[in-house]
Amino acid sequence: MNTSSPSTGLRGLIATAIFAALASSFSAVSAADPSSASITVKYADLNIASPSGARVLYERIRAAAQSACNYFWFKTDADEARCLQNTIAKAVTEVNQPALSAVYNAKYKISAPSTLVSQSH
Repeated sequence: MNTSSPSTGLRGLIATAIFAALASSFSAVSAADPSSASITVKYADLNIASPSGARVLYERIRAAAQSACNYFWFKTDADEARCLQNTIAKAVTEVNQPALSAVYNAKYKISAPSTLVSQSH
């Protein structure tokens, strides 16, 4: 009985083709712009003007930033850490609340970029 099976050379060619496809997809992901990922963080249930509400929101932002940055492949851990810090800083700046900025400043020992404007009610 003659059973047909792929030859060793053909299996090697298929494995090489699969590896090449994976390698090209990894290089495409590593070159992707991390700012293109977005995750919505809801906080209507929080009083973000209070320190405790700001801390809860910060943790939600940090978790979302981690998820967004994990979508990408980075060449170094430093690049991944930079993505995380920049993503959090951008979100904190967009929320534009002093209590949240204070949480960020305490965590990173630096100030988030500030766009705070005088708020009149």
